[in-house]
Amino acid sequence: MTTMRVLIGCERSGVVRDAFIRAGHDAWSCDLEPTDAPGPHLRCDIFNALEPDRWELVILHPPCTHLAVCGNSTWAGSMEREQAIVWTRSLFNAATNAAPRVAMENPVGVLSSQWRKPDQYIQPWQYGHGETKKTGLWLHHLQQLTPTDIVSGREQRVWKMSPSPDRSRLRGITCQGIADAMAQQWG
Repeated sequence: MTTMRVLIGCERSGVVRDAFIRAGHDAWSCDLEPTDAPGPHLRCDIFNALEPDRWELVILHPPCTHLAVCGNSTWAGSMEREQAIVWTRSLFNAATNAAPRVAMENPVGVLSSQWRKPDQYIQPWQYGHGETKKTGLWLHHLQQLTPTDIVSGREQRVWKMSPSPDRSRLRGITCQGIADAMAQQWG
């Protein structure tokens, strides 16, 4: 196995970063906030980390607050939503100019109608977690993820989370099974 330099953009949790590290890669998370888990982390604007020829794989987790369909009642037609769409498209394009392989994930939202449809939708229950959270993957020179552990149960845990100051951050954490599949199949 060849060690790759992997950047996980807009990730505080370190879940995906650490899955790639366990698989033997030189993986770094990047976010404006400090990481929740000790490990290699760049605390900066993701655009500043997207240096050409530095990374072999970039995985992006852009904020979904203004993009997800669950926010339609608040954000539909708003300037915030339009800015989020432009920013997210720009981020994906910058990543494809900086690395040969790129993946971006986001829950069902307006990107599919205002930009382009994802290459694939995945669910946590396909990767060992008995819950639902339909998530799109936009891929650049990467294969679609193959389910690794289809389990029963279709709990809407993320959707049912109680309001709290950390709700947005907690809803955005990638399930471990999905992170492991990314590291195994894309690494």
